[in-house]
Amino acid sequence: MMAKKPPKPAPRRIFQERSKITALPLYFEGFLLVKRSEYQEYKHYWTELRGTTLFFYTDKKSTIYIDKLDIIDLTCLADQNSTEKNCAKFTLVLPKEEVHLKTENTESGEEWRGFILTVTELSVPLHVSLLPGQVIRLHEVLEREKKRRTETEQLPCSSPEKEKEPIEDYVDVLNPMPACFYAVSRKEATEMLEKNPSLGNMILRPGSDSRNYSITIRQEIDLPRIKHYKVMSVGHNYTIELEKPVTLPNLFSVIDYFVKETRGNLRPFIYSTDETPGQESTTEGRRERLKKNLHIA
Repeated sequence: MMAKKPPKPAPRRIFQERSKITALPLYFEGFLLVKRSEYQEYKHYWTELRGTTLFFYTDKKSTIYIDKLDIIDLTCLADQNSTEKNCAKFTLVLPKEEVHLKTENTESGEEWRGFILTVTELSVPLHVSLLPGQVIRLHEVLEREKKRRTETEQLPCSSPEKEKEPIEDYVDVLNPMPACFYAVSRKEATEMLEKNPSLGNMILRPGSDSRNYSITIRQEIDLPRIKHYKVMSVGHNYTIELEKPVTLPNLFSVIDYFVKETRGNLRPFIYSTDETPGQESTTEGRRERLKKNLHIA
């Protein structure tokens, strides 16, 4: 039986779905016009600042980002003169690129400037024109980011290089497995993707042995096509078996890799879009419900 198309997500549901992709805390959000080195012109994105990473969405209701930018190594934030009224323009100078940002009004420009500098410099900037309430928010974010950095640094680390990896690559201890993980077979995963295309097109499942994992995806280029990728557990890391193998620190990062590399064309398969948090959250509970709806023996 084909599952009913889920209703358009409410703001809280959108936040929850986005939080399943990354465990980073949300500090600030709003519309931004973004021009990266590979762009010919500015692109209009709904943007979230989570930790020290900017996540870009095509619109306010999208649950899967199409691009992201790690700004932890920000060299400086340079203001640009703008001839447009009620518009703020500035450049994020990073070691490998310069990213131009433009806001819809000067007030939001001051907010973006304040939050970006707070999380990258770990101090509230003095020269920003913000209201007292907005400054209080910056101090709250500063304390949260300091605490997050401290907790991240305390995670086990096998080598000095490990500390330089993007900060979002840590495991969410409250949800140790990505939301698109199901304890199903290759055949069951294929049926789930074919019968419920509106729910996503990527499933993480156990591998043929008890130690490794597999990714099953459904692509629609010329004709729908099912593909499977092995994800090998190597020490504390996971390696995706590609032509050029990719090694990542956790399974959240594995899902994030597929989403980013396909610019959001691959979306995690999430069956229960209308559940309340904690309801039927176990793998077995979700599997039984899936079997019932898919008539899997």
